Amino acid sequence: MAVCEYCQTTALKDADSVKNLGRMSDVLEDFSPIQIGTSGVFGGNSFTVIGRIQLRYAAGMWNEWYLMYDDGKVAWLGDSSGLYTLTTENPADDALPTFADIVPGRQYTVAKISFTAAEVREAQCVGGQGELPFQVGQGWQAQVADFRNGSFFLTLDYSDIETKVYTGQSVTLDQLKCQLLRDDDQVKTSAGKFKGKIDTLNCPSCGSSIRYLPGVTAHIICPSCQSQLDAASPKAQVLAAGDRLENVRTTLQLGAQATVSGVEFTLIGVMRRADDEQTVWTEYLMHSPRSGFFWLIETSDGWERANVKEKWPNWTNGDTALLDKVNYTKLYEYRATVSFAAGAFNWRVTAGDKTRVVEFENGQNKLTAEMTAQEMTWSHSSPVAADQIRAWFGKDIKADKADDGAPLKSGTTHKFMLWILALNAIPLLLNFWGTVFYTALALAAVYFPARYLESIDMAEK
Repeated sequence: MAVCEYCQTTALKDADSVKNLGRMSDVLEDFSPIQIGTSGVFGGNSFTVIGRIQLRYAAGMWNEWYLMYDDGKVAWLGDSSGLYTLTTENPADDALPTFADIVPGRQYTVAKISFTAAEVREAQCVGGQGELPFQVGQGWQAQVADFRNGSFFLTLDYSDIETKVYTGQSVTLDQLKCQLLRDDDQVKTSAGKFKGKIDTLNCPSCGSSIRYLPGVTAHIICPSCQSQLDAASPKAQVLAAGDRLENVRTTLQLGAQATVSGVEFTLIGVMRRADDEQTVWTEYLMHSPRSGFFWLIETSDGWERANVKEKWPNWTNGDTALLDKVNYTKLYEYRATVSFAAGAFNWRVTAGDKTRVVEFENGQNKLTAEMTAQEMTWSHSSPVAADQIRAWFGKDIKADKADDGAPLKSGTTHKFMLWILALNAIPLLLNFWGTVFYTALALAAVYFPARYLESIDMAEK
């Protein structure tokens, strides 16, 4: 099957005839740098991207790129939120689990290898490009389950009568030595558009202008009225009318820019969650067209940076998890509930969503598993100093303290003054008139310069 680049007509070559199957839906251009014609090398064998199908499920969208190697073999490159998996079809020798019996987080043995179920999806084809090995069209349904073992990857496709098995591994574009990728200007010009049909987006529910990065995701939450918007069609649709909420103050706000290791990131989503004991924290989703996504997590103890892991640790629901020969010990297990969300996300999120969370630690580093009925993910996090947050964002930090959240650590002057008073309390009580002059002089020497510097810092913000 081939999809015409200009008119989207689909042509099916069947034996010696070619049939016109009508028009295929346009794909939603996103921030993926891959395009038809992108080339690369894997395992010493060169390949070219010749086709794509775009699939949508209840929580989001992803691309499947069809590759052809120089020796005639083919493969699929899964592209979801900046994470890539390269797989090829293999014969199904073993007895496979049924689609209905797969539960994320459980262990399954396929081809004598133990895998952990990562995701179960019922998806619909919403667009296609180029050449494809089978007939698809708008409304084509797919039932797929993904499994992981370290960096190894397994997909079971239940779409046909016979289940298909695809095996491979997690990869990066650098590992594939990709060439002819779209550059940043091409991405920014086309992202979020069905051939120019979407230029700006106002909330259909309340009319507020929504500041977001188009093309990063198809799911947006209006910051003003909390309506959930579907932007993956030529006309934005309201998925659920939200109640207008009072402004929720957060330390970082949507659209804030940060320069991290020389790469510019944009804050596209803000989410506030709470655990079983009503401890509240705020999570910020950062995105760069070239470097993908990472999370900043703000708690009462400070800040952490978290990245979703493409290589999974070895964990069998016990008290330890092993990653890269490093043991992590179980720290907490709880349910996290979303209380507020605004902006753009790479999955569908609503207030009230619950996730089972298991945290592991090794020193200051953490591994975190998050599980729902449809998906399991792993992330790795490490602490970030408040001064580093300020250095990344500069003047885009709008508030010193989020409501019910954590402050950026400040007020060192006052804490230092209390320590000075405490240390001098004992001699002051024993010999008040002999020490009062020196104590007052020391306090003045510390207080006034510190207050002056603090006032400059506050004025800059």
